[in-house]
Amino acid sequence: MALAVTACGGQKSSTDSVELTGAGATFPLPFYNMSFEGYSATHNNKVSYGGIGSGGGVRNLKDGIVDFAGSDAFLSDAEMKEMDPVVHIPTCMGAVVLAYNLPDVVKLNLSGDIIADIYAGKITDWNDARLQELNPDVKLPAKKIILAYRSDGSGTTFVFTDYLSKVSESWKNTYGAGKTVDFPVGQAAKGNPGVAGIIAQTPYSLGYIGSEYAFAQKIPYAAVKNQRGELVSPSTESISAAAGDIPQDTRCSITNADAAGAYPISCFTWLLIYKEQNYSDRSEAQAKATVDLMQYMLSDSVQQTTATVHYAPLPKKAIEQSLANLKTVTYQGQPFYHSCGFTYSHTLPDFFTRHYDHPIIEGGMQLKDMIYLKREKQNPKRDSAVPTSDTEP
Repeated sequence: MALAVTACGGQKSSTDSVELTGAGATFPLPFYNMSFEGYSATHNNKVSYGGIGSGGGVRNLKDGIVDFAGSDAFLSDAEMKEMDPVVHIPTCMGAVVLAYNLPDVVKLNLSGDIIADIYAGKITDWNDARLQELNPDVKLPAKKIILAYRSDGSGTTFVFTDYLSKVSESWKNTYGAGKTVDFPVGQAAKGNPGVAGIIAQTPYSLGYIGSEYAFAQKIPYAAVKNQRGELVSPSTESISAAAGDIPQDTRCSITNADAAGAYPISCFTWLLIYKEQNYSDRSEAQAKATVDLMQYMLSDSVQQTTATVHYAPLPKKAIEQSLANLKTVTYQGQPFYHSCGFTYSHTLPDFFTRHYDHPIIEGGMQLKDMIYLKREKQNPKRDSAVPTSDTEP
């Protein structure tokens, strides 16, 4: 017999409820809280997620104590070698902003070289000549700059310092990029909420935070000069403009993108899962639910909600690549349909787009290809040891 399945964005939930646990990045926390709540409400599974920072999430996945990790930084080649194979699933795009607390200053312009020199302790005063030159219409105060940065292992820090390393050779050679960096000046705080709290409560402060925290708390943030010399503020449009070529495994940096209108400190954020889902005594139901959640996060219905919490949706290519990567996920070395006795037969590309005059939606995603699976069956009219294969749909 053969079973026709579709290249769609979600599996149906098992009748048995499964509880999934994740931990990691605080950058996408508002989006994840909303999306995971929606998933739990529409599926027979529950998701809990702890915002402990990207570094903590990766450590938890490495220790096998979570079903997935959240990270704003993709795993480096060295990190990948230290773990069993990991699949990166981007969930949305966002930005790291330079948020500030300057009384009576409603607009601030910054450039990469100036930001790097501020965080290196080379520029210490708000009315520094270089800052004033970039802000000719603003009278900057003769006050010391009070800096804030992340104390925990942070993907937000990685994105920020990755950008600084691209725009400043001095920063690159002295401090580099990483989830943790030895900042020479400033006050440390845990998580994006911690840094946002310092900025909101401290006049003359400056710090880097996920854009959604600045938007939600109405903290002013600077326009930043991009690679083309444009002063750009973060928005859904300027963040999306930064997305360029995306490799198949989706591990890429899009900071300092050479694109018109691109905000220069834009990024993807990822959910990380093991390619082989049989670890730490996890059941196949947990494995299936994990993949189902990943597909749900890539669905049109979820991607369309990104802007409501100040993020940007994924490019179509990133979604297509991620769905393809999810097909490589296994349990006990076999794709999930193998556990039901099925093997791959063939694919009819663009079946649903060619044969229907309207989009066919399932699980929040538009169906495209028809994929046929087959399973050997016993022919009752023959010897039971001789299997036959029915390839009719």
